[in-house]
Amino acid sequence: MSAILQLNNVSKNYKLGNQEIAILKNISFSIDAGATAAIVGPSGSGKTTLLGLCAGLDKCSNGSIVLNGIELNGLSEDQLAQVRNKDVGFVFQNFQLLPTLTALENVLVPMELHGIKNGKSTAMELLDRVGLSERAGHYPSQLSGGEQQRISLARAFANNPKILFADEPTGNLDAENSVIIEEMLFQLNRESGTTLVLVTHDMELAAKTQRIIPIKGGVVV
Repeated sequence: MSAILQLNNVSKNYKLGNQEIAILKNISFSIDAGATAAIVGPSGSGKTTLLGLCAGLDKCSNGSIVLNGIELNGLSEDQLAQVRNKDVGFVFQNFQLLPTLTALENVLVPMELHGIKNGKSTAMELLDRVGLSERAGHYPSQLSGGEQQRISLARAFANNPKILFADEPTGNLDAENSVIIEEMLFQLNRESGTTLVLVTHDMELAAKTQRIIPIKGGVVV
């Protein structure tokens, strides 16, 4: 299998006044297309920062990140947005649904950004896959936390991403809904062949992936 994500000596620094703080230090690893992996570590270890770099939401200070054959470092913000819209799905801990849009309209957003017209039937199919087609006309405020996360999953797969990044996808859910979301993540990974990369504190969830990447103090340990 070929690698869909490759990191070479990646570092990330932030300036705090006159000081430069190293958040990540010389991170190197690769993940094969279609694989599942979990980035784990204590709070403040840099794992969410690392996920953001891998997804093209931020740029590294040093090193290189290649996502689906594209070197991210030299890209402009517009070019990074194009890569994300074409190749990346993202599931956030706090759902990040647009409150003024219905469930259906939230799922349609990536399709519209991708230039897909008449995507309503596909969006409804995705809602059906996560068991919420009957809630298509409801707004996020009318949905439970578990339902909102299922909507965000449907939205993440709306552009047929090559890779899905999930940042603590069950962090704000109760045990019952956590199990549902976990099962859906791996089911969609199997059915769509989408690479799945999780950030999680939950070692039981991490153990379900094919590979665990432990981060501590900004380095892979």
